[in-house]
Amino acid sequence: MTEFFAQATLGLQSALAFLAAFVTFDLSKRLQAKLTVDSAFYLIGASLALSTGLCSLAVLGVDSQNLLFDLGYHPLLAFGVWLGTAVLCSLGLAVGCRSRSAALSTWMGSGLLACGIVVSQVVFIHALGLSPGVIWSTQTLIAATCLAAVGCAAALWFQSEVRARIRHGHLAWQAVSALLLAIAIVGSQAAVINAAALDGQVSSAWSVRVPSASMAMLATVGSIGLLVMLLLLSQIELRLKASLSLAKGELEKQSLRDPLTQLPNRSMFEGMLAQCVQKADATGGRLALLLINLDGFKPINEMFGHRAGDRVLREIAARLRSMAQPHMVARLGSDEFLLLLPDDPSAEEASSVATRVLASTCLPCRIDGREAIVTSSIGIAKYPKHGALSTLIAHADAAMRVAKASGGATYCFFEASMVSGLREQTELLRDLRCALEKGELELFYQPKIHAPTGEITGAEALMRWQHPKLGLVGPSIFIPIAERYGLIGALGNWLIDEACRQIRTWRDGGLRMRVAINLSVHQLRQPDLVDRIARALKERDINPGLLTCEITESVAMEDAEGTIEIFKRLTQLGVSVSIDDFGTGHSSLAYLRKLPTSELKIDRSFVLDLETSEDARKVASAIINLAKSLDLKVVAEGVETEGQNKILREFGCDQLQGYLFAKPMSAKALALWAMDDVGPRTMNFRSSLFKETRPPELV
Repeated sequence: MTEFFAQATLGLQSALAFLAAFVTFDLSKRLQAKLTVDSAFYLIGASLALSTGLCSLAVLGVDSQNLLFDLGYHPLLAFGVWLGTAVLCSLGLAVGCRSRSAALSTWMGSGLLACGIVVSQVVFIHALGLSPGVIWSTQTLIAATCLAAVGCAAALWFQSEVRARIRHGHLAWQAVSALLLAIAIVGSQAAVINAAALDGQVSSAWSVRVPSASMAMLATVGSIGLLVMLLLLSQIELRLKASLSLAKGELEKQSLRDPLTQLPNRSMFEGMLAQCVQKADATGGRLALLLINLDGFKPINEMFGHRAGDRVLREIAARLRSMAQPHMVARLGSDEFLLLLPDDPSAEEASSVATRVLASTCLPCRIDGREAIVTSSIGIAKYPKHGALSTLIAHADAAMRVAKASGGATYCFFEASMVSGLREQTELLRDLRCALEKGELELFYQPKIHAPTGEITGAEALMRWQHPKLGLVGPSIFIPIAERYGLIGALGNWLIDEACRQIRTWRDGGLRMRVAINLSVHQLRQPDLVDRIARALKERDINPGLLTCEITESVAMEDAEGTIEIFKRLTQLGVSVSIDDFGTGHSSLAYLRKLPTSELKIDRSFVLDLETSEDARKVASAIINLAKSLDLKVVAEGVETEGQNKILREFGCDQLQGYLFAKPMSAKALALWAMDDVGPRTMNFRSSLFKETRPPELV
């Protein structure tokens, strides 16, 4: 029976040693050469697992000796041994598992681990407080240390070298490593117990001690529980990381494809394009790039809905995929696609492919029993003839725009002249970004004339750019650039602030001038537009009645409900609102009646033909009569001749504006004209312009 219990205890020790070693290697295999936060946690876990196993085996090894007296451990000393062993193990694992150098790091790490194995057993025996004191066999201790070092070295070598060379069955090799380490632990600890010769000792004299039976129970149940928990946590964390890595890989894969058409997106296509360019450079070959833009796609979205538009895009993508090599067609964005011809195509071959694409894209797409038809405009750029890799897509885009401008449903090869205007725009954009900071923008003011009396009643603020090289640049040149590249918001904010500043300057000089400013569609989309205007008026202490906001008819009707709300807020603020370019859009009389506006401005296109066209006169008269019926003031812009002036006065127009009276001028020039009558034409400024400002009547 005694032999049976001895064998059972040895089996338990061996199983516990194997479990501790397996958990240790399972955690330590994720240590990195560079210590990170994650590596530190893995190292701590592996060290605690091995330290727990060693201390538990030390308790079981002593308990298996069947001594004739009761044993007891000093609790603080035992706990200190456990922590100290963990430190030695962490050093050994850090050196042996993290370093990528071969023999030296393995032996250094195994030496530290061997010290931890032997020292933990030796100190645990001292923690018993035996009398008269343990006399150690030095030779046996050296032999135990050597056995532990050799076993640890073999285990570390299997863990690092063999596992790195054999990618499959890594758990089996981890088990082999754990088995070698377990043999080293059990064998060396048996040698340490033999070196202690415990039979000649008597019971511990510690006043406070933990009975050996309790320590053995803790070593068995507690250690196994802790090791199993660490192993489960390690495996769960490993599986979570594997799932996360798989999901990340899938996301990266999806990030390279367009989610709607599953074609490569621009990022993936540019990588493929770079590879093809590199191959063409090596072989002296050529490439052809087609940029395909669908004509008439926006009406499909408006007529059938965006879901139908998505179906059309998927159908067009499938057709293009069938005409290209794998990964050589991509969706650039919206309704634009790229198609690459990599096999040294000639101009004729590129033309042939473009013709096939045109024929394919114009085939009807069936949507819920109805047919949707689109055509395409194609720009073709060849490499290296038409530019380097960095400009190839841009040059194909320039050629596509020329094809679209010529009516669409055709293709066009790139020519150098196509980007000269683009370069000019790029340079202007660069300069425009700095214009506000450098104070190069300026407001010019064109007077408004009271038609019945001929007196000046106000002025419209018009933005000008005093370019350091190009001179005075008009808004028709730089405003479209600002709108395209997102600068229009900053320009609009500057316009509001500058107009209010000038009104205050004039007011301080005795001139009470009403100023009209133009608001763009981009400004109307800003939620803080009215608040910004109110803040500018308050900062300059200006009567809101001196400011008029002009909004074009097409912009006002783009979002009629939203425009009504903005107009109401501006009117409540005390600011006047004017509908500009009236007659060129598609106003609904129902919405026009609801808009809290105070005036309409007749577009200059109707004024231009007043003297020669009966239809123009009818339209102008109708607009004026409509405005009168709605109790609105009417302003006619673009008045350049006395004949136009006379006709508009006869029709009952309220105010006139145009080159006949004055061109836009600087604020200083307008002030001189008002105060000293130094101007382009003898004309009186209405006396109310010089009166004190009255508080606004808010509605």
